Amino acid sequence: MLPRPSGPEGPPPPDREVYGLGEELRAIIAGDRLKPHYQPILDLRTGKIHGFEGLIRGPSDSLLHSPLNLFKVALLTGQVVDLEAACCRSLLRGFQASGLPQRLFLNISPGSLSEAPFLDLFQLDRLRELGFCPDRIVIEITENQPTYDFGELVRAANLFRGLGFAIAMDDLGEGFSSLRLWSELRPEYVKIDKHFIHGVSQDPVKLQFLRSLRDIAATTGARVVAEGIELEADLAVVQDLGLDLGQGYLFGRPAPTPHPGPPPGIPGFLRQTPSEATGSAWIQDSRATAARLLMDIPPLPPETPNWKVEQRFAQDRELQSIPVVRQGLPVGLINRHVFVDLMAKPFSREVYGKRPCAVLMDQTILVVDHHTSLHELSKLIVESDPRHILHGFILTRDGEYAGMGSGHDLMREITQMQIHAARYANPLTGLPGNVPINERLDELIRQEQPFVVCYCDLDHFKPYNDVHGYGRGDEVIQWTGRLLGAVCDDQDFVGHIGGDDFLMILRCPDWEQRCQDLLARFEAGKGRFFSPEELALGGYQSEDRKRRLVHHPLVGLSIGAVQAPPGAFLSHHEIAAAAATAKKEAKRQEGSSLFVERRSRTAPAPAEGHS
Repeated sequence: MLPRPSGPEGPPPPDREVYGLGEELRAIIAGDRLKPHYQPILDLRTGKIHGFEGLIRGPSDSLLHSPLNLFKVALLTGQVVDLEAACCRSLLRGFQASGLPQRLFLNISPGSLSEAPFLDLFQLDRLRELGFCPDRIVIEITENQPTYDFGELVRAANLFRGLGFAIAMDDLGEGFSSLRLWSELRPEYVKIDKHFIHGVSQDPVKLQFLRSLRDIAATTGARVVAEGIELEADLAVVQDLGLDLGQGYLFGRPAPTPHPGPPPGIPGFLRQTPSEATGSAWIQDSRATAARLLMDIPPLPPETPNWKVEQRFAQDRELQSIPVVRQGLPVGLINRHVFVDLMAKPFSREVYGKRPCAVLMDQTILVVDHHTSLHELSKLIVESDPRHILHGFILTRDGEYAGMGSGHDLMREITQMQIHAARYANPLTGLPGNVPINERLDELIRQEQPFVVCYCDLDHFKPYNDVHGYGRGDEVIQWTGRLLGAVCDDQDFVGHIGGDDFLMILRCPDWEQRCQDLLARFEAGKGRFFSPEELALGGYQSEDRKRRLVHHPLVGLSIGAVQAPPGAFLSHHEIAAAAATAKKEAKRQEGSSLFVERRSRTAPAPAEGHS
């Protein structure tokens, strides 16, 4: 990124020193002495490298080795466009020499994008000479100027986008007018400034900021890149939020030669989690289905002439999309704005008016059963074409057309569910508290669904909290909550009862193995909360009230599991009592342990005198 002017009136006039460095910079550019470096960008869902950001260094024996000095001198001596073009040429050649197939992210300032050197460099013929196709290049717009022509920037970006390039917005949150630029540019990628990533595991304000940006990105169809990931704790939060991509020293520093795979140990950092623990992943009310969104919109058969479609839109100003259905089966969708824009063009009515609407309908539609949960539907929407949010989706009943749903209505319902859930969320972990836990248990009992309740409790936690401080104690609790989420899938539920007590509701057949995996992960990772001396001793010492030294074991995790077949329990109160008993049995064992209540449970007999 380019340095910003040091004063409100722009850079100071060049002096002799700056002039000399400016001449050196010209020689560096002319002699092709720039040194390309590459930093990996990881897909946080798969752990694979999605692409590389191209970074640049000057000659190692020069004051211009530092990129900050390099671009500062370019700014002061009017060489920004020439330097950026030279950087891109060097980075393209170096990346092609590596033979890697991933995308290359290139930083370009707004004022440079429409200049002749870039229009020439990014011509398709020139790119082919370098061994590139446009779809492998992402143009990162670096917002380094307090004012620039938004209209000109958007026109230039759209020109390159039309040729197949993707557009990214760099350092969101740091620049002068980031949100406006986002709304104007509509980039395919949004890179969040490292300020909002560093320490997010300990900062609820940063967490809320990231959550809001994630939601906006989902609406606009942009992929989010979290920059500056250096700590495992921050990575865990970024993953929990469901952000797409990550970049930072944790994954690799900029290097002259891009490495084809993630650095050793990275797969161990990445966790396969359903989605953010504090978001819709734990809103699992089976009554909240797509049927809530159903709008009764009469469909049209595919042979309907387009003049009738135009008439239908004219008669109903609120109608946004019309489904096209053949013999009960959805085959397409006609969106008002797309259709009206096309028909408004010269001679379109004459060409298309009498032709069947199947010619103009959008066949890439999203079709879901009306029983689909809103949670699952929201995942489908986010992972599919962003047009489904704007144009709507089709709902079926027994495979046949039932009605339509809109992205607006879906977002409203999800928001209401999240508000209800957040009202009872634990403020430390963001996990659901007692009210949603009890609601979930009673719902499964009512549905006569089999499940397993696991009461999880930290052993020897109070002395750890007293000796190491509540701040470190909070970190242990938050980390434990994330571990529980990591072993669960979409059909499971994780709640935070309070303090160091958690509850998992598991419905997967391999629930016992998941509990063992949880204990193994806890034991493998808890060492970060203790010093090497404490780990060697297997504990630590503190004084009691009588100033006597007392030895405390390392923190452990006990799990008491109770199986709940249909009809075995009448309410969440009975389950809570049984789970508490199982947890006590687990805590009787040494170290982290799992106790499973194996006694068979049958449905209680009906009370005498009742049918």
